[in-house]
Amino acid sequence: MASTSLFGRALRRSPWVFHLGTSGCNNCDIEIADCLTPRFDVERFGVRLVGSPRHADVLLISGPVSIACRRPLQETWLEMPRPRAALMVGVCACSMGGYRDAYSVAGPADKVIREVDPEAKFVYVPGCPPKPETIIAGLFKLLGEL
Repeated sequence: MASTSLFGRALRRSPWVFHLGTSGCNNCDIEIADCLTPRFDVERFGVRLVGSPRHADVLLISGPVSIACRRPLQETWLEMPRPRAALMVGVCACSMGGYRDAYSVAGPADKVIREVDPEAKFVYVPGCPPKPETIIAGLFKLLGEL
């Protein structure tokens, strides 16, 4: 029991994030990259971008999920260790935005992930594109729920 609380405290203090752009216009990706610049410096809070979902605590998703990205998103989610959570960045990831009726879109990311994990945790950061401050606030809200 003590190791679980220790693990939870460590996770809240130094989350590792894997970014997955599922499609879209990439404006959110620019704002996510802006979070890493010296102006916002999300790394001072212990947040670190990692190159593998097997090392990540948080999956950061931007863009609507295209049909081609549906299965890779589900596989990425299942590769992540528990406890895990997802941060949906931008209106396209949250509700598909202007891509709602597109023929090539499988759906919003939360519905695609819930097909393989009904107990998944999500935090939504709407905006087109959202400001870096909002992305950082959404990340800390997510960490408070883990």
